[in-house]
Amino acid sequence: MRQLRKRLGDLLVEAGLITIDQLQSTLKEKKPEQKIGEALLERGYITELQLIEVLEVQLGIPHISLYQYPFDKRLFSLIPKETARRNLIVPLKKEGNKLFVAMVNPMDFFVIDDLRLSTGFEIEPAIATRDDVLKTITKYYNTDDDFSDLFTEIPIGSNTPEEDEANVDSPVVRLVNQVLSNAILQRASDIHIDPHETKIVIRYRIDGVLRVERTLPRTMHSVLTARIKILANMNITEHRVPQDGRIKMNLEFHPIDLRVSTLPTVYGEKIVMRLLDMGATLNDIDKLGFNALNLKRFKELIQKPTGIVLITGPTGSGKSSTLYAALNKLNTEEVNIITIEDPVEYQLEGINQIQVNPNVGMTFAAGLRSILRQDPNIIMVGEIRDKETAETAVRASLTGHLVLSTLHTNDSIRTITRLMDMGIEPFLLASSLSGIVAQRLVRKVCRDCKEVHEPSKREIEIFARRGMKIEKVTRGKGCSSCNMTGYKGRLALHELLVINDEIRQVIMNGESHQQLRNLAAKNKTVFLIDDGLLKVKQGVTTTEEVLRVAILE
Repeated sequence: MRQLRKRLGDLLVEAGLITIDQLQSTLKEKKPEQKIGEALLERGYITELQLIEVLEVQLGIPHISLYQYPFDKRLFSLIPKETARRNLIVPLKKEGNKLFVAMVNPMDFFVIDDLRLSTGFEIEPAIATRDDVLKTITKYYNTDDDFSDLFTEIPIGSNTPEEDEANVDSPVVRLVNQVLSNAILQRASDIHIDPHETKIVIRYRIDGVLRVERTLPRTMHSVLTARIKILANMNITEHRVPQDGRIKMNLEFHPIDLRVSTLPTVYGEKIVMRLLDMGATLNDIDKLGFNALNLKRFKELIQKPTGIVLITGPTGSGKSSTLYAALNKLNTEEVNIITIEDPVEYQLEGINQIQVNPNVGMTFAAGLRSILRQDPNIIMVGEIRDKETAETAVRASLTGHLVLSTLHTNDSIRTITRLMDMGIEPFLLASSLSGIVAQRLVRKVCRDCKEVHEPSKREIEIFARRGMKIEKVTRGKGCSSCNMTGYKGRLALHELLVINDEIRQVIMNGESHQQLRNLAAKNKTVFLIDDGLLKVKQGVTTTEEVLRVAILE
């Protein structure tokens, strides 16, 4: 009798991974050609590992983790790199006339047949995650790349960019492409190329934490720097002053956009490349991690016709993403939105964006004055850095414009003090400011290896100090999906201070920081530390992560 196999959606519901409502809504909204598993992954209802475990039951094909798998490197010659990358397959081991292969899609019988014909082996498939397969291909197929030619190669600056572009087999071109493709694969936000006395260290910032990716001999520094400068349209003969540039290229059909910065150090030029995720521009405000109260208040603030809304936090705290999400929500045909930024990170359709250029006198303040003559409704200033910009922003908000901007401060209340230190009169500040959002990013616990634990004595004390109770905490034990860190992805913590009449009065009277804090607490402001601890209670991050970015007062 033929065994009846259940549908994948029903199996996921039975396993308690998704609800019937989530399944029904996904079935309605997904594209006709899209598989249900892919659609659920896209919406973040399940992780790839959870999907694979259910497929393992449904198909009867074993699941394998490729992290620290003892690969036989000789087998990689059986499957060319292009075939492996195109079909997302990796050879595992050979037993007699059987070749065991890890596949992302073990139901692709055409690929299995092609492999059988090209290798002469019977193919035994196993399921592996897409990330695992791509990391393995990048790691094992690139180990044979010999960059020794770089020691003797003529400096790349002697060629034109077009010649270098055409010469894709040049060792330095392969090396730079490898560094970039590895960074994209590991979802790095920044690439650091640090020159030392005897070596070059390449580090990736993944989920906010820097990690050494590889070290190269010191002799490679000049050609590596020259190649990156050519891609970023910088002056390759200038080594003594910092430079900024931008790289836009397609790497293996993947469009990438990088912001490049060089800085002269004692051992040569340090290069930092910021990878701009073009998907982040389409951020939905509802998906930024605001709690219900803060989300309601933030939407009310940006819907006001006038006033200043500030987003504060250190570099790399996701301020730009929040600003762009707000602009995205406000972007309609009825309003004229103009931004002035340094640099313009994401190009948004329907919004007029200006790039700061101090060399020709286009500063934030000068640009902002010109914007006011362009009949804007909403103005976004990339950053308030000086008194002149702050004064112009205040004036713009008082003359009927909504102004969105960022500032580097520790929390929402200190932002008021910082603006007064810049020389803004308290009465102007009180009448123009609508609200301040302080933001930080923390790492999320990996969904594939999370475990529930009893809270430590110290954690119970920390929660008690903030008037909360904690019964269980969630931590990741480490798996191949998260590079054994226990964390994968990031989410934002927010502190949103709404400026009401009482706070305006306190600002005008120039009263103390503590007085402002007491009024904020009375107004039900959720402070950064409290928002973080609430997210620990929800099991999405850890106490250590929250204390790394927020001060316990």
